[in-house]
This record gives sequence, structure tokens and C-alpha cells, in this order.
Amino acid sequence: MSGDQLHNDSQIEADFRANDSHKHKDKHKDREHRHKEHKKDKEKDREKSKHSNSEHKDSSEKKHKEKEKTKHKDGSSEKHKDKHKDRDKEKRKEEKSKSSGDVKIKKEKENGFSSPPRIKDEPDDDGYYASPKEDSKPLKRPREEDDDEYKPKKIKTEDIKKSKKRKQEEEEDNKAKKTKSKDKKVPEGDNKKKKQKKEEEQKWKWWEEERYPEGIKWKFLEHKGPVFAPPYEPLPENVKFYYDGKVMKLSPKAEEVATFFAKMLDHEYTTKDIFRKNFFKDWRKEMTSEEKSTITNLNKCDFSQMSQYFKAQSEARKQMSKEEKQKIKEENERLLKEYGFCIMDNHKERIANFKIEPPGLFRGRGNHPKMGMLKRRIMPEDIIINCSKDSKVPPPPPGHKWKEVRHDNKVTWLVSWTENIQGSIKYIMLNPSSRIKGEKDWQKYETARRLKKCVDKIRNQYREDWKSKEMKVRQRAVALYFIDKLALRAGNEKEEGETADTVGCCSLRVEHINLHPELDGQEYMVEFDFLGKDSIRYYNKVPVEKRVFKNLQLFMENKQPEDDLFDRLNTSILNKHLQDLMEGLTAKVFRTYNASITLQQQLKELTTPDDNIPAKILSYNRANRAVAILCNHQRAPPKTFEKSMMNLQTKIDAKKDQLADARRELKSAKADAKVRRDEKSKKTVESKKKAVQRIEEQLMKLEVQATDREENKQIALGTSKLNYLDPRISVAWCKKWGIPVEKIYNKTQREKFAWAIDMADEDYEF
Repeated sequence: MSGDQLHNDSQIEADFRANDSHKHKDKHKDREHRHKEHKKDKEKDREKSKHSNSEHKDSSEKKHKEKEKTKHKDGSSEKHKDKHKDRDKEKRKEEKSKSSGDVKIKKEKENGFSSPPRIKDEPDDDGYYASPKEDSKPLKRPREEDDDEYKPKKIKTEDIKKSKKRKQEEEEDNKAKKTKSKDKKVPEGDNKKKKQKKEEEQKWKWWEEERYPEGIKWKFLEHKGPVFAPPYEPLPENVKFYYDGKVMKLSPKAEEVATFFAKMLDHEYTTKDIFRKNFFKDWRKEMTSEEKSTITNLNKCDFSQMSQYFKAQSEARKQMSKEEKQKIKEENERLLKEYGFCIMDNHKERIANFKIEPPGLFRGRGNHPKMGMLKRRIMPEDIIINCSKDSKVPPPPPGHKWKEVRHDNKVTWLVSWTENIQGSIKYIMLNPSSRIKGEKDWQKYETARRLKKCVDKIRNQYREDWKSKEMKVRQRAVALYFIDKLALRAGNEKEEGETADTVGCCSLRVEHINLHPELDGQEYMVEFDFLGKDSIRYYNKVPVEKRVFKNLQLFMENKQPEDDLFDRLNTSILNKHLQDLMEGLTAKVFRTYNASITLQQQLKELTTPDDNIPAKILSYNRANRAVAILCNHQRAPPKTFEKSMMNLQTKIDAKKDQLADARRELKSAKADAKVRRDEKSKKTVESKKKAVQRIEEQLMKLEVQATDREENKQIALGTSKLNYLDPRISVAWCKKWGIPVEKIYNKTQREKFAWAIDMADEDYEF
């Protein structure tokens, strides 16, 4: 490299590092002047170039004596000038070729990046959200300078020169940054790069690949099978069971079932008659004939010593040393490594629930008629294994065998068994972040988006059907109106007494609704009151259209309270009709569509552009809450709710006191500054102002948190957020308003919705 070039490079670097806009302007004026001079006749140009070469020579001799002596000893300034010209021509050619049609460099300029390897796919710790702190801020600055100082002139060569100069400056800046970071912490930087590379390699963007033919879920599947619950450990000799005031030694099987009841002794379940009755009936099945003849009344059983023993065990676990906790953690990690992953189509996929639930007592939701029954221990002989033919079949535990080994690639489960309480089939499936689960989610939301295109036509159709001469068609149309308007579930038919008395839209009875021609100042009100899914009460008063109201009166004529409201309708008839309206349409698709469209509308209405991040998140939660209310996602207030609200209020009060102190300090600082009128007192006022602003923001954040917590007391936001709301709506909202995705979705949820985070931009519309 010549001394002139070195001089130019060092000058550029110094100018850029100083970040002095006046220097930039001087440089550009100088460059423009030189360009105009260059257009004059050759004689003047030669004289100018000689003059500039001699200037370069003088200045560079001071910095690079050795190089300059060897290069200029023979006095060949003409040669030096020719080299300079050639080099300039080559660089101009390069710039022209780069500016005309090189897409990558266009992207590079658009994004403010300087080197191609950093254009795309720079993941953060979680891999799905690029932190604006790391990327945007340092790179936006050169872009702003482009707008202010590098405005295109009429002469094309000036643009080329400016872009060349800017590129050189950016490259020099990046080189400087790289050398600085290397000097500071070389090994740590290397480790981070390696970690990022490793994470990139592990990430499988399945949504960018071709999908399998309809019905085929995988081509290769291999796993290690389930992890069974540990065997029962008998109680120590000093822990006694008493019956009718006397010590009684129980057989191992009876003792194990007794411990299940003892562990729940403080819970309200053990006070419920249904629970106690079911438990005692199943417990007696595990007793010996001698125990059966002795233990005839549950009220005479004393489980208190057992209960105290398990409480002590629980307390001991909390008091464990770090070493003991570490041992348990290491064992869990070992199990996860061995059993928590499978190989599916050459990719390592995480398994959701590889551990089989231990035996215990069934609780159910709400007042379930089977609560208290014994959930028996699952053995290898109950297990069906599913894997591919060419994979290694997981071996059963020694002395046991599997119920069956299947090779069915049209299902997504790895392991299945039938539980004994309700006879339902349980599965071991893949983690929500897996391809199979993600594809299913994506498909679900795409189906709901298809409904958006034809929902008006469907609504017009069922409105017409309210006037049908056929009772079956009228009932179907009114039921569909409820499913659409109120997001009711269709409701599945069940055998009487088998499960809790829960109903859906099709299985509503006359007793579940009340009709009010006028109520709360509104006409044609319908009052709903029934147990929905998971025995959660659905209570709602809604105004309906006049024709719907008249039809309901007609459906209820000459019926008893326990009679079906829609006696000519069931879920299979309704679902068949929905399939005719649109392929893949079910009651759940209506629910998903209405939930997602509600979120999108609410976000548009509630989000205020000027709000700070906590206030915007409050708006998001309010939009989510509107959906949760629509879907009837209720919950009981958490047991610790009152305590946590009191703690939060204490923090708010303390912050208010802190703010009052800060305002007093600011007031006195202002008074002091008026008297003194010096620079130091002005700075003090500024710092006190900033302190007040900071505390105000902190107080607002706490108050927003309190409002949010209070409003969410009896509403479960998670169910709708994870199952009914298209995640791309939330991601687009985050990107539009500069909210970190981590504020809406935690790490596990970001893994589940990786496809949505990658796909959605800020303009996404459901």
C-alpha cells in the first residue's frame, strides 16, 4: 500500500471516529472542488495532481519515512500519479458494477449494514427476536447521515464517490470495532459466536420446507419410550396408621393408596362426600380380606401421622443443600437427555411429556362425579409403542413386555395407553415447538382465515334459515348463531352419569336458558346459565335478534326443564352442515376466527401510539381479556392474590413517597439555581429533573401492573393466547409498535410460535 493511500485511510478513519459533521462537510466541499478542477484542461489537471502528490509526499514522509524513501528516491512523481489514476479508475468501475444490480449490497445499504455476513439471521439468545438495542441503534446513525449529508447531486460521479467514501468509512469503523472487541475479551466473544452458530444449526425452519402428502406425518421415527413412575417406597416403622383409635399395620398395596389420601388431607377435596365415597370404594379393592373386614368406615380412619410425615418430607426438600439440589437437577437432565428427545426425519425433536403420571386419586374439574377414584399405576403391559419399522424399538423394563408395537406414520403420538377412570386414551406427544405441532397450529389459523372470506355468506344463510318451514333447519340456524355470536362450543353427547353434567350449544336444555322480552333496559334478552367444559359455569345475559327470540320461544313450547332445547339437532348433524358450508369448518374454527378477529380489532382500538411500553402491554392484555371473556375462560382468583396485591400497593406507596422527595429536591435545586446562576447549579437542576422523570415512569409501571393484575383476577388469558389467537397478530403488533416479543410470549411460547415470529411482519392482517 502506498503512503498516499495509507494517509487517506488514516484520515478517513480519524474523521469518522471523531463523528464531526463539520469535518464531513469540509471534506465533501473539498471533493466537489477537486471534481470541478478535474473537468478542466489536462495541463491544469496535471499541475494540480503534481501539486497534490507533492503535498501527499510531504505529509506521508513524516509518518512513513522508510516506505516513502524507497518509493520517492528516484523522484518518479509521474509514475506515482499514473498509479493513482489507475487505482481511481478501477475503484470507479467497481462502484458502478456494485451499484447496478447487486441485490445483496442494495439490502446492505437499506439496512445500514456494512458487511454481507451480517445481513440476516443474527439470532439473539432465544433465536427468534433480534434485539433493537444491539442492531438498530449503532447502525441507524450512518443512515441518518446519508439522509442529511449525502443527498444525491446532479452529477452522477459525485454519487459514486460519496457512496464509495461512505462504504470505506463504514468498513473502517467495523474494523475498528472488531479489533476493539478482540482486544477486550477474545475467548468470550468466540464462545458467543460458537453458541450462536450452534443455535442456528439446531433451528429447523420446517415452515420453509415442502409439506408431506395429506395424512403422512413422518417418514422416520425413533425414541426411547416412556419413563415410568418410581416404585412405591413403604412408610418408616415409626409412621403409624390408626383405625378406631388402634394402630393397624396395612399391606403394601393398601398402604400406598392410603398415602394418596393422607397427602391430600388438608385439601377441601377430602371433605367432599363424592370424593370420600369413591376413594373408600376403590381403596377397599386394594385391601386384603382381613383389612376389608376390619376397615368398614372411613370416618374411623386416622391418617394424621402419615400426613405429618409427608409435610415433613416436603419441608426437608425445601431445606435441601445446594449439592443435593444439584444432584436432583443432574438426574433430571440425564433423563431429559436420554428420554426427552426423539429422531424424526433426521431432526432431533423435543418430547413434551415423556414421564408417565404416577398413581394417585382422580380430582377432575368442578364437581366431577368420579373424583376420589384411584388412578392405577401404568405398567409396560398397558403401553403401545409407535415408531418406524427401520428404527430401533425401545426395550421394555426387565421382566416386562409392551402391549403392542406399531409403525403408524399417519398419527403423531409416540406412546399411548388407556387410563382406568374414564377409559380415555392418553398419549406421549411431541413438544409444542416441534414441526408436527407447529404445522397443526399454522393449519388451524389458516382455516380460520379462510372462514373470514365466507363468513358473511354463512351469516346471511343462517339468517334466512331462521324463517325455514323445517324445524330441524331453524334449530340448526339458531344454534349456529349462538356458536358464532357467543363462541359457544358445539357440545359432545355423553352417556348419562359417566362424567360431570357439562353441556355445549347442541346439548343445551330448556332449564339452561331464560327468556326476557325486556331486561336491563334492553329488548329480547336471553339469560344463559349452565356448566361448560371442565365444569366451568357459563353465565351470560345477551340481547338477541327478534327472530331468534321468537324461535327460542317456539323451541321451548310444551317442554319440561330437563328436555333438550334443540331436540332435532346434535353435534354430528351440525358438523356435517358446517363441512358443507366450508371444507374443514367446525364450531372450533368459528371460535378461533372470532377470537382472533376480536384481538385484532381490540388492538387497533386500544393501542395509543404515544404510550410507553408498559401502557401498550396493558392495552394488549385488555384486548386479550376481551377474547378470554368471549370464550368464557374463567379462573378462580389465585390464593395468594390478596397478599400479592398488598405487596404491590406497598411498593406503589413507597414509590409515591420517593417521588414527593424527588420533587421537593428539584424545587429547592431550582431556587438555588436562581440565586447562584452558575453552571454547576444548572446541571444539578437537570439531574434532579431526570430523577423525577425516572421515578414517575417507575410509579406508572407499578400502577399499570396493579390495574392489570386486578382486571385479570378471574380471567385466564393464557388459554386464548395459546390456543385461539393467531400468534402472527401479536407478533405484527409487537413489530409495529417496537415492543419486544419477549414481553408477550415467554421463551417456551416463542419456541412454540417460532414459525409465526419468522413469518409475520408489521403489516400482517388476519
